[in-house]
Amino acid sequence: MNTGAKMLAVALAMSVAMPAWAVTFREGEAQLRQAYGAYRAALFLSNQGKQAETAAALEKFDGAWSQIVAGWTIDPPPQYAEDTALAETFTTVNGLIAAAGQQVGAGDLPTAHLTLEEVREAVAALHMRNDIVGFSDRMNAYHAAMEEVLETDFAALGDAGMARMQAEAAVLEHLAAEILAHPAPEAADPAYAPLAEGFAASVKAFGDAARAGDLAAGIAAQSGLKVPYSKLFAKFG
Repeated sequence: MNTGAKMLAVALAMSVAMPAWAVTFREGEAQLRQAYGAYRAALFLSNQGKQAETAAALEKFDGAWSQIVAGWTIDPPPQYAEDTALAETFTTVNGLIAAAGQQVGAGDLPTAHLTLEEVREAVAALHMRNDIVGFSDRMNAYHAAMEEVLETDFAALGDAGMARMQAEAAVLEHLAAEILAHPAPEAADPAYAPLAEGFAASVKAFGDAARAGDLAAGIAAQSGLKVPYSKLFAKFG
């Protein structure tokens, strides 16, 4: 067999051995992110108590998620091809969408919001067990830490309050730095920069007050953490 024939045989063998993914890594993450965008809207709107708007966003998320389930069940992207829990994730999220839909229909937006929060956890777990870290994962990590800060009564801790604030501020600053160092895929959108800057400023205010040992200023900055984060999350998170 001449050299050309050998090369052709090797190429044919490789084409048989290597699966031809219908969806590439990037395409798969883009599909997931598109669906997650509709999910974020439903989550945000449910927290605002807007029933009709939440229902519309949830329907859009359901449609996008259903397309992912249909396509990935047959041929998942390469990063999820060996994920034995992928079908379980599909079932979990489908169940949460159905439950949230019933709750929204009944006008129980607070419960629907809590139900939708579990979707965030399911998608985060999908990424985590497949060693993937994206913008939304970094936003979720910050959110978890921020919620702990918002629930902390630093004044009630007495002498330990300032030390606790300084420790919490350091964690938030680290997690925020990770977000800002790895912008959202849609960062070219003119809306991204001002939202990211507002988010960064809120974290800096809390950190500056903690480093200065100013408990009152820290508590004031603490109350200013949620809105800038929520605005960035709703649009890009």
